[in-house]
Amino acid sequence: MRHDEYLAHDATALAAAVASGDVSARELLELALAQLARVQPKVNAVNRLMEAQARAQLERPLAGALAGVPLPIKDGIQDYAGVPTGYGSRAMQRVVPKQHSAIVRRLLGAGAVIFGKTNLPEFGLKGVTDPIASARTNNPWDLGRTPGGSSGGAAAAVAAGVVPMAAGNDGGGSLRIPAACCGLFALKPSRGRVSVGPGMGEAWFGANVDGVISRSVRDTALALDVLAGPEPGDPYVIAPPPAPYAELARREPPRLRIAFSTASPIGTPVHAEAVAAVRATAALLQRLGHEVDEAAPVIDGAALASDYLHVYFGAVPAVLRWARTQGARDDEFEPLTRVLGALGEGVSAGTLTTHLMQWNAHARALGAFHQRFDLWLTPTLAGPPIPHGTGDPPPAQVAALMALVRTGLLKRLAGSALLRQAIDRIARENLTHVPFTQIANLTGVPAMSVPLHWTADGLPLGVQFVAAFGGEATLLQLATQLEAAQPWFDRLPPIAREAP
Repeated sequence: MRHDEYLAHDATALAAAVASGDVSARELLELALAQLARVQPKVNAVNRLMEAQARAQLERPLAGALAGVPLPIKDGIQDYAGVPTGYGSRAMQRVVPKQHSAIVRRLLGAGAVIFGKTNLPEFGLKGVTDPIASARTNNPWDLGRTPGGSSGGAAAAVAAGVVPMAAGNDGGGSLRIPAACCGLFALKPSRGRVSVGPGMGEAWFGANVDGVISRSVRDTALALDVLAGPEPGDPYVIAPPPAPYAELARREPPRLRIAFSTASPIGTPVHAEAVAAVRATAALLQRLGHEVDEAAPVIDGAALASDYLHVYFGAVPAVLRWARTQGARDDEFEPLTRVLGALGEGVSAGTLTTHLMQWNAHARALGAFHQRFDLWLTPTLAGPPIPHGTGDPPPAQVAALMALVRTGLLKRLAGSALLRQAIDRIARENLTHVPFTQIANLTGVPAMSVPLHWTADGLPLGVQFVAAFGGEATLLQLATQLEAAQPWFDRLPPIAREAP
């Protein structure tokens, strides 16, 4: 198989080619590794190569829905026994899990050839991918811009043509944000659809869930069939689909009631390109026969952002404490992570619980909205992929806060009105570029980013659809219809097509 032929196949087609004998799993691995070698110096998508493990897989018979397909996993939560799970942190490079996570075990069981781990921000805490431990990842469409985060390395690997699909996870938009930045498709499943066991019962109180970023809808459907289902000891089990997602995705969707809105839920600016992306999608949906109206759920966006960020801040100290039990030193954490940890230490147990309890109010409001509308369409991002460094707090601000961390004052001041105002400002700035994705994580519903728009400058900018709980099949059916109406599979950045 030639390089151009490799790029013309999605994971489903590659698996079929291996099964028919048209290509070998070894040949596909060589193609993926060769493409990675070409693009890695420019995009830095993979932070840990696992070539030895991949070649060892090839020594055994491969069977399953993804047999022979090269695939990277994310370097966070997705444990591979015997290989450090680094979480994008200098502090975690010595921590080696003794068993596979459920998602890795299922991918291996489906015959996928795991050959590396993709880059992410430290502990997946940001919507950009710029860890100190393994350097930033660049967007294959514009190397001066972010690929998003936290699954930014996964998206960069797919957009750069290394693989047609990569595993990731999503705690506040971490699959959808990088997919939107890189012209790719991503679906965040419903809470509990994919087990995060056995190392944990729920990640980020259930806000985080595993999935994939891909170039085709059918690949995501196939991957969901591989990954979905409970593990013994999971906190709860949700109803399985009536048929495999790969089959459901091929069915024509019914006439759907779809609401759309473009206003930021936290009152921040939304770029004209993001507005144009939604309105063009709304027009396309009408042409496809769906009922489309401008509407939004009755949810206090500022309150939702506050509820999300309080839990976000509250989770960081727990993560750092756990890292210290694994041998991490404070000076190995990034300054901003230490600041977030100190701020989180100032969140009382009562405050954290209050904000967690308020997630229910948002879920009920969204549930009521879905009684009227099957889906809700919004921008995935508030604007095109941002230049590197744009979304970070100013270095002087971080340095000042770090001085307070070192003296212990930041933790003691965390509850003060003055510092609360500073936290709110940092939080607002942090969410300005990504205000639309968190609602699906807090409420546990499925959501997808679909690559239907490119800006006048040639940058991808996805749109988001949010469904009711358990509505993955509806999302996949609509995505398949949109993919047929406005194909994106062959739309790759020049770096992906550079001749070997």
